[in-house]
Amino acid sequence: MAKKPTDASAELSASETPAPEVTAKKAKAPRSAPAESPSASDVAAPLSGGKPAEKPKLESESARVKKKPGISPRRGKKLRNHLKNMNQRIEKEGAVSLKKAVGILKQAKRSKFDETVEIHMSLGVDTTQSDQLVRGTVPLPHGVGKKVRVVVFCQGDNITKAKEAGADFAGSDDLIEKITKQNWLDFDVALATQDLMGKVSRLGKTLGPRGLMPTPKAGTVITGDVAQAVLDFKAGKVEYRTDKGGNVHAGVGKVSFDDDKIADNVVAFVDAIRGAKPSGIRGNYINSITLSSTMGPGVPLVM
Repeated sequence: MAKKPTDASAELSASETPAPEVTAKKAKAPRSAPAESPSASDVAAPLSGGKPAEKPKLESESARVKKKPGISPRRGKKLRNHLKNMNQRIEKEGAVSLKKAVGILKQAKRSKFDETVEIHMSLGVDTTQSDQLVRGTVPLPHGVGKKVRVVVFCQGDNITKAKEAGADFAGSDDLIEKITKQNWLDFDVALATQDLMGKVSRLGKTLGPRGLMPTPKAGTVITGDVAQAVLDFKAGKVEYRTDKGGNVHAGVGKVSFDDDKIADNVVAFVDAIRGAKPSGIRGNYINSITLSSTMGPGVPLVM
């Protein structure tokens, strides 16, 4: 009969038996997300009372490109140098003759469209005095190079005469009603015969603020031949009037005109301003005359 092993021998045999091999690999622990480094705003948070500082908002491209109203965009280097050289030349030469001024304007032309030649005159008048206002019209011998739309308020045979002379629109009650009800203003110059001024005067609130109201001082109230008045304005009769600073401005042609035609128009305009000198003015009447183009520099004149 076999003997039962004692407790000591059982413990010895248990310790001598080899441990089973571990074949299963240890499960990999899931990777933890890398710790984020504290931002500058988080570090500065305790210093600013515990509240995290707001991150500055990035401006969009359109917001950065957008300029403030009244500020022109930055010019290119080539254009800046061109304007700088032109201004230095004008300052160096000072006031020049009319022929030379026209040549400078044509050399300074850089736009693709046909620019308007403008004249600006500074007058020694006091615009607060009603008797020192300078206003009138002057027919330019070579026109202004622009199609002028003329409307004539007249009646009877004058309607036919006005249309034959080249008026774009002519009539009486029908045109007045169209302006009153439809706010129709598709014209550049408004003429009226003297017998219709009573009806046309009701359009003062509509035409007055736009400078279209016929007035005797501007020569737009016809007292003579209707056809001749239409021909004058269609050919390029220019209206002038002093502004609050005592200056007169007008277009006297296009840069594409011949030099002689521009000069003739300028001389005609200056002569008209000199002839309209108020009787109450003492001292210098014409302080300065400047010739310029739409996109060009201003050239001082000696006349």
